[in-house]
Amino acid sequence: MNTHIIVVGNEKGGSGKSTTVMHVAVSLLRQGHKVAVCDLDARQGTISRYFENRLHHIEAGGVSLPMPELLTLRPEDGGSDEEGIEALLENVIADVSERVDVLIFDTPGSDTALSRVAHSFADTLITPMNDSFIDLDVLARINVHNMSIKGPSHYAELVWQQRLKRAKRGDKPSDWIVMRNRMGHTVSKNKREIDRLLVDLAKRIGFRTVPGFSERVIFRELFHKGLTLMDVAEAKGEVTLAMSHIAARQEIRELIEALKIEG
Repeated sequence: MNTHIIVVGNEKGGSGKSTTVMHVAVSLLRQGHKVAVCDLDARQGTISRYFENRLHHIEAGGVSLPMPELLTLRPEDGGSDEEGIEALLENVIADVSERVDVLIFDTPGSDTALSRVAHSFADTLITPMNDSFIDLDVLARINVHNMSIKGPSHYAELVWQQRLKRAKRGDKPSDWIVMRNRMGHTVSKNKREIDRLLVDLAKRIGFRTVPGFSERVIFRELFHKGLTLMDVAEAKGEVTLAMSHIAARQEIRELIEALKIEG
């Protein structure tokens, strides 16, 4: 089976990685794909708790919800050297590839050896970022005097290094998507500046941007139930869809279309 590997990564916490992982996973399941999720952030364990909440909701409510397979890897599992970690991930991918179409890695909001090597296996890399200069800082160093890009920042450098490793392995280039979350509905000077800088940066370091999820309370509420916005039909009245929630579902569909997963 030719398994498509998605890595959701950003070295800044609070950018919406786990929300993105679960919504992408459930959306792909509902399209008929077989999906596994690998939690590389065992210490924080946000995506693992999302799964626990989902299982509890299924058992307590007697509802049927599509469930991705969950795997958990810890920093010590592959040893201390990158060769050992690479071998570990290769074995995990080989094993999972026998039964799933898509494998999604959820990474921590910090630089770890496990996360770093996982980036080199990404067919698709999704980097969620809040629409702010604080989040832009992980991608680029900004000259604040004339609002220009001085150069790529630490996370962009990490991605570049892992792309080189991927090329040496003979794999096809990864598709890097920067997903802009919590975008405001009004046009501001900051928003225009971020637009301009991302267009410039995308040309320099090779990514494409897609609109992500707007700031909505519903995402935080769904986490505790283990639900996604694609599960409303099974929620038995626990989630009432307002117009803003319908708009959020459309944002998720547009993200899935942008991933261009075959099948």
